[in-house]
Amino acid sequence: RVTALCRALRRSEDEGDEQGWARAREEAEAALQELREVVRPLREPGYGEALRRKAERARKRRLRLQRRKHEARAAKEEEAARAAEREAKIDQWRAKCIQEVEEKNRERELKAAADSVLSEVRKKQADTKRMMDILRGLEKLRKLRKEAAARKGVCPPPSADEAFENQVESLKTLLKTRTELYEAEERALRVMLEGEQEEERKREMEKKQKKEREKLLQQKLEMDSKLFGDPAEFPLGHLLQPFRDYYLQAEHSVAALIQIRHEWDQYLVPADHPEGSCIPPGWVLPSLPTNDTWATAVR
Repeated sequence: RVTALCRALRRSEDEGDEQGWARAREEAEAALQELREVVRPLREPGYGEALRRKAERARKRRLRLQRRKHEARAAKEEEAARAAEREAKIDQWRAKCIQEVEEKNRERELKAAADSVLSEVRKKQADTKRMMDILRGLEKLRKLRKEAAARKGVCPPPSADEAFENQVESLKTLLKTRTELYEAEERALRVMLEGEQEEERKREMEKKQKKEREKLLQQKLEMDSKLFGDPAEFPLGHLLQPFRDYYLQAEHSVAALIQIRHEWDQYLVPADHPEGSCIPPGWVLPSLPTNDTWATAVR
């Protein structure tokens, strides 16, 4: 703006326009005064340092906001990852529960169907037994009536006795065949039920063994963590890495396992030996600190 006013002054002077020149001069002086007011704080001592501190505070504030934004984004991503992991575990647990419920329902349905068939077979056996009792009752009744008729002097012809006996024997043979058939069905059903129960016992045993293995594995991980530190927090090149490699070398090398076992076998003694004791089955965990100095060293 000052440059433009200067050009206007020169142009008014060249043209001989005194009024325009005076007006441009007043505007130029006002602009110069305004410019002096703007520049005056810059010439004061310490203003540059204050301006630098202000710029530094603004820069730090900007960096702090960026760091907070980055931390918030990282925390949000971590929370999303944890939420996804929780959802995955929940889905896995839900699928496992659904599978267990379906297996139990199938087993219950199969058992109910087998029990229904078994009860039907038993009902048929009861009917067959009742029919046999009826036949024996008929034979006894005919014998009593025949004796009563004989006392009265009435005797049935031999053909009637033969026809009755043939009919009874035919019915007995039929009922015996049905009884054997029903017994075979019952044995087959019992074998099937016993097989299902055996499978159920086997599955329960496998579940129990799996839980025991998981428990032993967890105990081993806890022991290793107490002895060698947490593997998840064990960085490469750690101070204890050589010791960890040394004590766990038998898990990765058969030759090292044989050598360590040979060294241990040199100290095998009976349980009642006065100068030694049996080798422990696992790691010997360190005892708790007995004084504050020891506890400080452990920490």
